[in-house]
Amino acid sequence: MRPLLRDRRAAFGLAVLAIVAAAGVAAPLVTGGRPTAQGDIVATRFLPPLAGDRAGGFHVLGTDRFGRDVWTRLVYGARVSLAVGTLAVLLSIALGVAVGAAVGFGPGLVQLPLLALTDFALALPRVVLLLVLAALWRPSAALVVIVLGLTGWMPVARLVQAEVRSLAVRPFVESAVALGSSRGRVLWRHILPNALTPVIVAAALGLGNAITLEAGLSFLGLGVQPPAPSWGNMIASGRDTLVNAPWVAAAPGMALVLVVVACTLLGDALQDAWNPERRHSLTPPRAVSARPR
Repeated sequence: MRPLLRDRRAAFGLAVLAIVAAAGVAAPLVTGGRPTAQGDIVATRFLPPLAGDRAGGFHVLGTDRFGRDVWTRLVYGARVSLAVGTLAVLLSIALGVAVGAAVGFGPGLVQLPLLALTDFALALPRVVLLLVLAALWRPSAALVVIVLGLTGWMPVARLVQAEVRSLAVRPFVESAVALGSSRGRVLWRHILPNALTPVIVAAALGLGNAITLEAGLSFLGLGVQPPAPSWGNMIASGRDTLVNAPWVAAAPGMALVLVVVACTLLGDALQDAWNPERRHSLTPPRAVSARPR
């Protein structure tokens, strides 16, 4: 854990995610209104950042076409985007761990169908599958969580399968089997706790991917529906005002990029911290100065 805390990438990623999550949780405390509140639209629409209105309100990031405060919608949108991304990643992790463990350590009758299902799901283009599934039902945040979770478990299953098969031939696992432990107990008590390292790395990287996909679906109108704020539909609402009011789309776009970069850097730092061989291979060798004898 100490090498991870000393890594600047991990420190930056954790700091950004902690700030965004804290702002989303404490949204009523850090904003002065509701994300869907509208006043005098004619007088308050498209106010620039750091501007005030006639009612005495101050808008840090300006207002949109309906006079709604962009900062308020950005903070409440962070709550929605992070919640959807986190729940989707947890669902995909749970499915991936269950399938990967069954394929890697289960009986032969279970391994072959699950392996074929994983390969078939991996062969399907995820974006196209997301669009098809999201178009079949009424768009909502719950639907986005289910769709992202059901289309993101396959890489996790492959990672867990490889790790479980590697651990299954270790001496401590063979000793537990020789002592009479059941396969389920060996898998639960001895193999899975040692196979979760790549899963945690995949979860950190998958969080940024899930947030990006949620924003894409909301941008296309297949995710979180207006007037509920989401970074994706906020970008969509400001795409045709980039010339006269660029802050409407720029604020959620920059927040989305920042969070995704933080998740990527955190995942890379976790991978380096728990894989010493990779960390040493990426460290340039020190120059050795020749001393005269």
